[in-house]
Amino acid sequence: MTKGQGIALGVTAVGSILTLRGQLSAGNAAKQAGLLSQEAAESTAALADFNAQVAELQGKDALDRGAEEESRFRSVVKGAIGAQRAGFAAANIDVGFGSAVDVQADAAMLGELDALTIRTNAAREAWGYKVTAIDLRKRGEIARKEGSAMAAAGAEQQKASRWGAVATLVGTAGSLLAAKYGMGG
Repeated sequence: MTKGQGIALGVTAVGSILTLRGQLSAGNAAKQAGLLSQEAAESTAALADFNAQVAELQGKDALDRGAEEESRFRSVVKGAIGAQRAGFAAANIDVGFGSAVDVQADAAMLGELDALTIRTNAAREAWGYKVTAIDLRKRGEIARKEGSAMAAAGAEQQKASRWGAVATLVGTAGSLLAAKYGMGG
């Protein structure tokens, strides 16, 4: 073997070692990136879970506020009917007969409709929070699955780069042996 052939073999060996090192480094980096993606996804999912809990609390609060407002409104209606009765009595109108009874009944009916509207609006608001909580939990599940998939993909890329490094090593060794012993042509 000539000096030039020896140098060529040395350069080939160094190039192969650098390729091997690069493949291993790339695989390790891919695995690390997958793990970091999984961590980020878990953080996103945890935040979504927290926000879902907050939304559920907001829904409960909406129902509680609605019940309180409904009760308070019914008291106001009762007071208004009482004021109507007092006004009719002050005008010497029989509060238990005729138009006076109709006016009180209308006030009670309209008041009840408004109280039920308050209850319905509170239930709708609570439902909105419930839907938000469900959405956030689903987003958290998706983020966790994406993170797991990214971690698995990184691990697979690391395995593939290791096999690539082995293939590079075997191919280079074969080329070096062929060149040293004058095979292949």
